[in-house]
Amino acid sequence: MRGVFARGTSRGLAVLAAAGLLALSACSSSGGKKSEDTPEGAGPRLKIAMVTHSGAGDTFWDIVQKGAKAAAAKDNVEFLYSADPDGGKQAQLVQAALDKKVDGIIVTLAKPDAMKDVLARAAAAKVPVVSINSGAEESAKLGAVAHFGQDESIAGEAAGTELAKIGAKKALCVVHEQGNVGLEDRCAGAKKTFGGDLQNLFVQGTNMPEVKSSITAKLQADKGIDGILTLGAPFAATAVDAVKETGSKARIGTFDLNKDLIASINSGAIEFAVDQQPYLQGYGAVDELWLLKNNGNVLGGGRPVLTGPAIVTKENAGQLEAFANRGTR
Repeated sequence: MRGVFARGTSRGLAVLAAAGLLALSACSSSGGKKSEDTPEGAGPRLKIAMVTHSGAGDTFWDIVQKGAKAAAAKDNVEFLYSADPDGGKQAQLVQAALDKKVDGIIVTLAKPDAMKDVLARAAAAKVPVVSINSGAEESAKLGAVAHFGQDESIAGEAAGTELAKIGAKKALCVVHEQGNVGLEDRCAGAKKTFGGDLQNLFVQGTNMPEVKSSITAKLQADKGIDGILTLGAPFAATAVDAVKETGSKARIGTFDLNKDLIASINSGAIEFAVDQQPYLQGYGAVDELWLLKNNGNVLGGGRPVLTGPAIVTKENAGQLEAFANRGTR
């Protein structure tokens, strides 16, 4: 009897084990799997608009958008994008986003006075706002819950230090958008640490042939200029052309990166770049609005979340080349 009972018990345990496996399989193919796919705290699909002061044809803003779109895909967010360099028109685009009943807005504050009224309307409508890139000092005053970017004054100081390291004594700071507080802060910061003569050169940033003409004319008029600091990657490439055309020996540094700029640093045509990691700005801003809506989180504790500056030279450019080639640095 003991032998028969033991064999029966073994069969019974086997049947129970098989039943348990079937039950587990059924659970993981339905409820269990669904539970894994749905993040805890995830609410309904959100609609988030980003409205910047620049965008069309600018590799920097392409990288910002890539970061934002990556976060939007992860967070199940409908992402809307628009841009206009005119402060009043940028404000109109923000109003258009409000009219579309968006769940959150991401803005740049290059011209904060132009954005004041429309951001007050966003606050009245209880639509949360996050600022990126420009206007860190004005961000909280205008009601934004967080800001993602670099401290432009500190970044400028870093650029001024790099200009001095490459041996420049008399340099240009090429400002491609007058009235942009971030660009002005960069040049002012560079003047603090450069130690030489740094002059601002205002150019028409929407017209690259005119930008080249302005830089060329300045180099021809003053042969003593031995350094150029541009405030965006496309302007650095134009400065390289102007230096070649005039036979100037001015050495070039810039703000921001893209694929072509990494190649220019590797070749020695450009000495350095100050990278503010725009991918992080777009990604972080979308993620912040998702976190705020779904879990009440605010990144930064009321202070700007710094994404830069990071200095890129020939020594470390190779480490970023693969990322730049895919358009995320």
